[in-house]
Amino acid sequence: MLRSGGLVRRVARRSAYGLAGSAAVGGTGVAIYTQTESGQGFKRQTDFWTSLGPIVFDYWWHLSSSSPKVKVFTPELLEEENKAIKKELRTEIHQRNAPKIFQVMLDLGGLYIKLGQVLSVTALPIPDQYREYFRTLQSNVPGHEDFEKIVKPTLEKELGKSIDEIFESVEEIPCGAASIGQAHKAILKETGERVIIKVQYPDAKWQVPADIACVGEFLQVCVWFGLVDEDSSRLSYDEFARQFLSELDYEMEKENLQGVYESSLDPSAPYQGKGVVLPRVYDQLCTKQVITMTYLPGPKFEEEAKKQLEFLGIDMKKGIRSVVKNAHKKKEGSVGGSPSDVEESKSAVDMMPDIDEMTANNDQGENTTGGKDAIQNEESSRIIESPPVWRTALTKVVTNLVTVDSIFSVLRMVRKVVMWSKVMAVKSIQLVSPVMSQDWQEWAASQETLLLQAEQMDWTQKAVFALLDVHGYQILNQGLFNADPHPGNIILMNTEDNTHDPKIGLIDYGQCKRLTQEERVKVARLLLSIANQEPDQSIADHFRVLGIQTQNDDTAFLAEFGRLMFGSFQPKHLDHSWHRNFHKQDRVTYFPKELSMVYRTCLLLRGLAMSLQFNPSVGAEWKHYAQAAVDEYEAQQLQIQTQG
Repeated sequence: MLRSGGLVRRVARRSAYGLAGSAAVGGTGVAIYTQTESGQGFKRQTDFWTSLGPIVFDYWWHLSSSSPKVKVFTPELLEEENKAIKKELRTEIHQRNAPKIFQVMLDLGGLYIKLGQVLSVTALPIPDQYREYFRTLQSNVPGHEDFEKIVKPTLEKELGKSIDEIFESVEEIPCGAASIGQAHKAILKETGERVIIKVQYPDAKWQVPADIACVGEFLQVCVWFGLVDEDSSRLSYDEFARQFLSELDYEMEKENLQGVYESSLDPSAPYQGKGVVLPRVYDQLCTKQVITMTYLPGPKFEEEAKKQLEFLGIDMKKGIRSVVKNAHKKKEGSVGGSPSDVEESKSAVDMMPDIDEMTANNDQGENTTGGKDAIQNEESSRIIESPPVWRTALTKVVTNLVTVDSIFSVLRMVRKVVMWSKVMAVKSIQLVSPVMSQDWQEWAASQETLLLQAEQMDWTQKAVFALLDVHGYQILNQGLFNADPHPGNIILMNTEDNTHDPKIGLIDYGQCKRLTQEERVKVARLLLSIANQEPDQSIADHFRVLGIQTQNDDTAFLAEFGRLMFGSFQPKHLDHSWHRNFHKQDRVTYFPKELSMVYRTCLLLRGLAMSLQFNPSVGAEWKHYAQAAVDEYEAQQLQIQTQG
């Protein structure tokens, strides 16, 4: 990202180019240049800044210490004691410009829609005025390109044949659409096999890099005007850019998918025993812009997850946070406990992704969020009195005794009892239906799916832990893993007769990460230190070996951060005062790239588990793979030393 001075000059220059474009459009050189990929990318960037330039000026003119208006007419904004006035003015400018930036995103589409989706659920302190607009993008399924004009010509150009020669049929309406491409169901002409064809848009190769450059400059503008923290935004942008540039490389995605698929065929791998399958790549039908793979039939796991949440009685508008918090408050209330003061920093529950947040990464999702703000507003509106010291102490003792796992277990048990009671009632009514009233018979008919739903609840637990196990194997044993296992990338493959548990299909390997053996061992040792509940010094040292950097290099902070990442969720993580003190200890200034994708995978899987009321420790679940990775490495090093 750019420094403030360079950024302003660049924004001004591109805005000027855009405004002067109509005068230059007649030039032959300009016309030719705009037809090239570089020219098209530059024009898109210019369009972006032409729209954003006046908005940037609005913030600068009214808020910047270098603005003539501020210096001459509102110098009081520069005084420390007038922070409240400046904050109020900033809020007014947010309200004025949020709809304008939102419209720019809609007009440009593509990656900007994705950016809005990400910003709507990010832990970054995005102003509410912007977040409210960005949330509406979660319910907008990306449009798809015309089959006859774009997709068919791309396929025929890339595969070198008419599609009629290769495929018996291709469904023109895509089964999935994203910012850089779309997927179509098809049937192979020679074998009759059902396949998925993933086609990259022709403009993606120049449009995505241009958009990523603009996003970086846009985030720097946000930093400049105090909308987001510079360190946090830099780390987020680096990951964002790396993630989307990697998705452009279809050849690498094909190799990644092929590698994971081949490893899944090993009988010693967990895939077959856990009922997990991957699509097979058709190498001869893959190019730089096309990937063809076997079709895995079935609904996406996000649909099953939503059903389970409804079965468990969870309010889908608020998600898992409200469940955990409300249950925890009841336990506190039983001993006269008091909620902690509400503060601005996010707690672990606030940062924990629920189903809606996780499917924000799914380009086909139709999800909305808002639970977090609703909870925070509700809590902020309360007037809390300080309790007696003895009551606070007693609350903390009970908090440590009442675990999140026990809360979840009770909730699941109660829901199961209620559901199985209904199942028994339905069975009873069906047995004596001739003597039952019509109303009772109609009720029983409407509840016939309850038995299947009750059985599915048990399978969901198996599925969640199977997903954890398989990804632990990918990371620590193979060093090749999908870093985007959100529920939209997981397929629920029911058997034809429904007599066996469904299989789990894993799709979309556009965001894969490869780890060297040394990197795997470093991650494994960190996981083992957490799983084995080693002292703070040990956990912090393993974290430091991975390359993490913090302002104070605080050992206790690093150890607790590691436990937050890979341990199970603890009741103290619900306490805002704990997080307030934790954030005061230290802050991360550099997070190692090799660990970031591992953590992303862990976060998505643990978020899915927590949403379904399971509280796994990733360190404990992956411990056997971590230990095996360390043992293998140490044995190799010993052999080298012996031979030497």
